[in-house]
Amino acid sequence: MSFIQPTLLQRSVDPRLIPGLRAIVGERYVLIDEAAVAPHLVEWRHLYRGACACVVKPANTAEVAAIVQLCGQLNAAIVPQGGNTGLVGGQIPFDSGAVVLSLARLDRLRSIDPQSNAMTVEAGMTLRAAQDAAAAADRLFPLSLASEGSCLIGGNIATNAGGTAVLAYGNMRDLVLGLEVVLADGRIWNGLRALRKDNTGYDLKNLFIGSEGTLGIVTAAVLKLFPKPRAQETAFIGVETPEAALGLLNSALARAGRGLTTYELMPRFGVDIVLKHAPGSRDPLSARYPWYVLMELSSGQEEPLRPFIEGILEEGIASGLVKDAALADSLEQRRALWRLREAMSEVQSLEGGSIKHDVAVPVHLVPQFLTEALAMVNALIPGCRPCAFGHVGDGNIHFNISQPEGADRDAFIARWEEVNAAVHRVVARLNGSISAEHGIGLLKREALVEVKEPVELDLMRQIKGLLDPTGLMNPGKVV
Repeated sequence: MSFIQPTLLQRSVDPRLIPGLRAIVGERYVLIDEAAVAPHLVEWRHLYRGACACVVKPANTAEVAAIVQLCGQLNAAIVPQGGNTGLVGGQIPFDSGAVVLSLARLDRLRSIDPQSNAMTVEAGMTLRAAQDAAAAADRLFPLSLASEGSCLIGGNIATNAGGTAVLAYGNMRDLVLGLEVVLADGRIWNGLRALRKDNTGYDLKNLFIGSEGTLGIVTAAVLKLFPKPRAQETAFIGVETPEAALGLLNSALARAGRGLTTYELMPRFGVDIVLKHAPGSRDPLSARYPWYVLMELSSGQEEPLRPFIEGILEEGIASGLVKDAALADSLEQRRALWRLREAMSEVQSLEGGSIKHDVAVPVHLVPQFLTEALAMVNALIPGCRPCAFGHVGDGNIHFNISQPEGADRDAFIARWEEVNAAVHRVVARLNGSISAEHGIGLLKREALVEVKEPVELDLMRQIKGLLDPTGLMNPGKVV
């Protein structure tokens, strides 16, 4: 199933390209066979199908730099690719002469310093492996995503990933201390500093975080670590309205502060389809509610958190914000509650077509956004089934709409741009963002022009022109 297939550039491949790449990484790591290349040309939503000359898999930063230099000499575009879990098409090539540069082999833990709460990892390490490396040193790397078993650190940096712990720890930009980057001319910038304070000029690393491979290729990073939680409490809470969820959020923050590490909003429709399609899932509450909150408290101290979370819930019940709640009494129960949230993205595809948005508004305006956007899509497509869920604690809502039951999938998906434009108008009125954590890539490139100030766009294009004057770094993405 394709959404919009962009025009594929049919650029010829310089006959020196493939032999040159093989001389750098070895014949085994230059993929040209159609079957071997195919998985790198389609992202998991199947919105786009790309094309390229080959896939190359370097083993270290020096090989990445040599590949970039060769591609520059032969005028071959480069599309960096991590775990291919991106959701906006930024990792897909659309040039028959392009080189997909896979970072999967750069997967080493270079160093870890528990006393400084920092570790240096290569860009090809999976997020889960980074979490495990931190845990082995009795530390926490808090970034957490549904795709953490397959997404790579380099991709997390390139898209400024968010996830379920942003409320307490920030997004990827807040978790990076230093970077190593191969620039568009093949030079290597070694900015792998584990400093918490460094005011020596411009903060260059933030140019590359969130740049989606359009300015350079991140090959390694120094990541922040935190004390490993010694105590956690998880609750699944039924509420009547997003306004009630917001009121409970403020009450929880007042009581728990930074100890409130997760606060996720889910609609009943989303819970229903998880219960329908995710084996072993069950409803934690005896009655049905329009909305639910997954709330988690964490502490680095070995202190009981049950009284804190019970106090929050008791206050919520007394004020009418909370209708019912279930507390996890074991690790197994905690995992079961998290499964209801984590499976929500994957099961939507089993309900037919789904038009998706990754938006953010100021936290206090989340209820207003949901009221206006839900009314708008229900009027636009009668019978559609909205699934608005996500990180309400930081204002980020994944506003997805499943097709009406029995509707034609292709006809529904064909309205993607129309529905996006309508939702984005609501976001704009509320001074929000059309991309909270997924990036711009190809999917939102045209929409970016509509929401960014001209001065912002001009500055972005000037930065792109300065760092990538030949336009070979992930062309056609972001700007």
